[in-house]
Amino acid sequence: MSPRSSAGFVLVTAAALTAALATPSLAASNTPAQLTQAIASHESHTLRGLAKPGKVNATVSSTNWSGYAATGSTGAYTSVTSAWTQPTVTCGSATTYSSFWVGLDGYSNSALEQTGTEADCIGGKATYGAWWEVLPASESAYSGVTVKGGDKFTATVTYTGSTFTMTLADSTEGWTKTTTHAGSSGFKNASAEVIAEAPEVGGSVASLANFGTVTFTGAKTNGSNLDTYSPNEIVMTKSSSSAVRAQPGSISGGSFADVWKAS
Repeated sequence: MSPRSSAGFVLVTAAALTAALATPSLAASNTPAQLTQAIASHESHTLRGLAKPGKVNATVSSTNWSGYAATGSTGAYTSVTSAWTQPTVTCGSATTYSSFWVGLDGYSNSALEQTGTEADCIGGKATYGAWWEVLPASESAYSGVTVKGGDKFTATVTYTGSTFTMTLADSTEGWTKTTTHAGSSGFKNASAEVIAEAPEVGGSVASLANFGTVTFTGAKTNGSNLDTYSPNEIVMTKSSSSAVRAQPGSISGGSFADVWKAS
């Protein structure tokens, strides 16, 4: 083969390689598994195992929630918002789940309007997703989005006087999803939450995925920092003991860290 032919062969090969790397099949290999509606339809975020209900400005425990909840009378809260960086999970063989969200109601009643993300380990593979939920219905996955560990999220739930608007924005991936809903039957807007959670899957509280630490910032309700409302601190514990599963740190200026302790 002549030098000219050899050069031509190299150029063609390089062009072919570039084209191959740009194909969706190879690009998709860098994207973690994404939440599907088939998975989401089995998940729910109802508060479970709350100890010391009725306490105000107190530390309480739950078997599936960890974070902060501002509580009050009917109609006390009409908006809640917070931002966080999507945690990255490292998976072994166990199937585990974790969710991160903001919501209205749910602490002292069976209503709840919320939106957030999740980081799960399903079939040994990290699975990420974004969702909204209005109880008593199960979680609904946002379609047509990609969620990765390290993505920057902002979530907001607002009651406008007749409907709830749930908005989740991923500034890293460049998408925003908004859902408008009439809300849960009998909603009271009596609490506002910013939560890390072991969701309920198939009717039972799931094992908690090791999400490391998630830091919530800009946590506000009714436009003011969540901590100005003297919220209850919720520690996630195991149902069979007082062993801690997830622990929130102190909240200040609308920011706090929540740390995974055990599945």
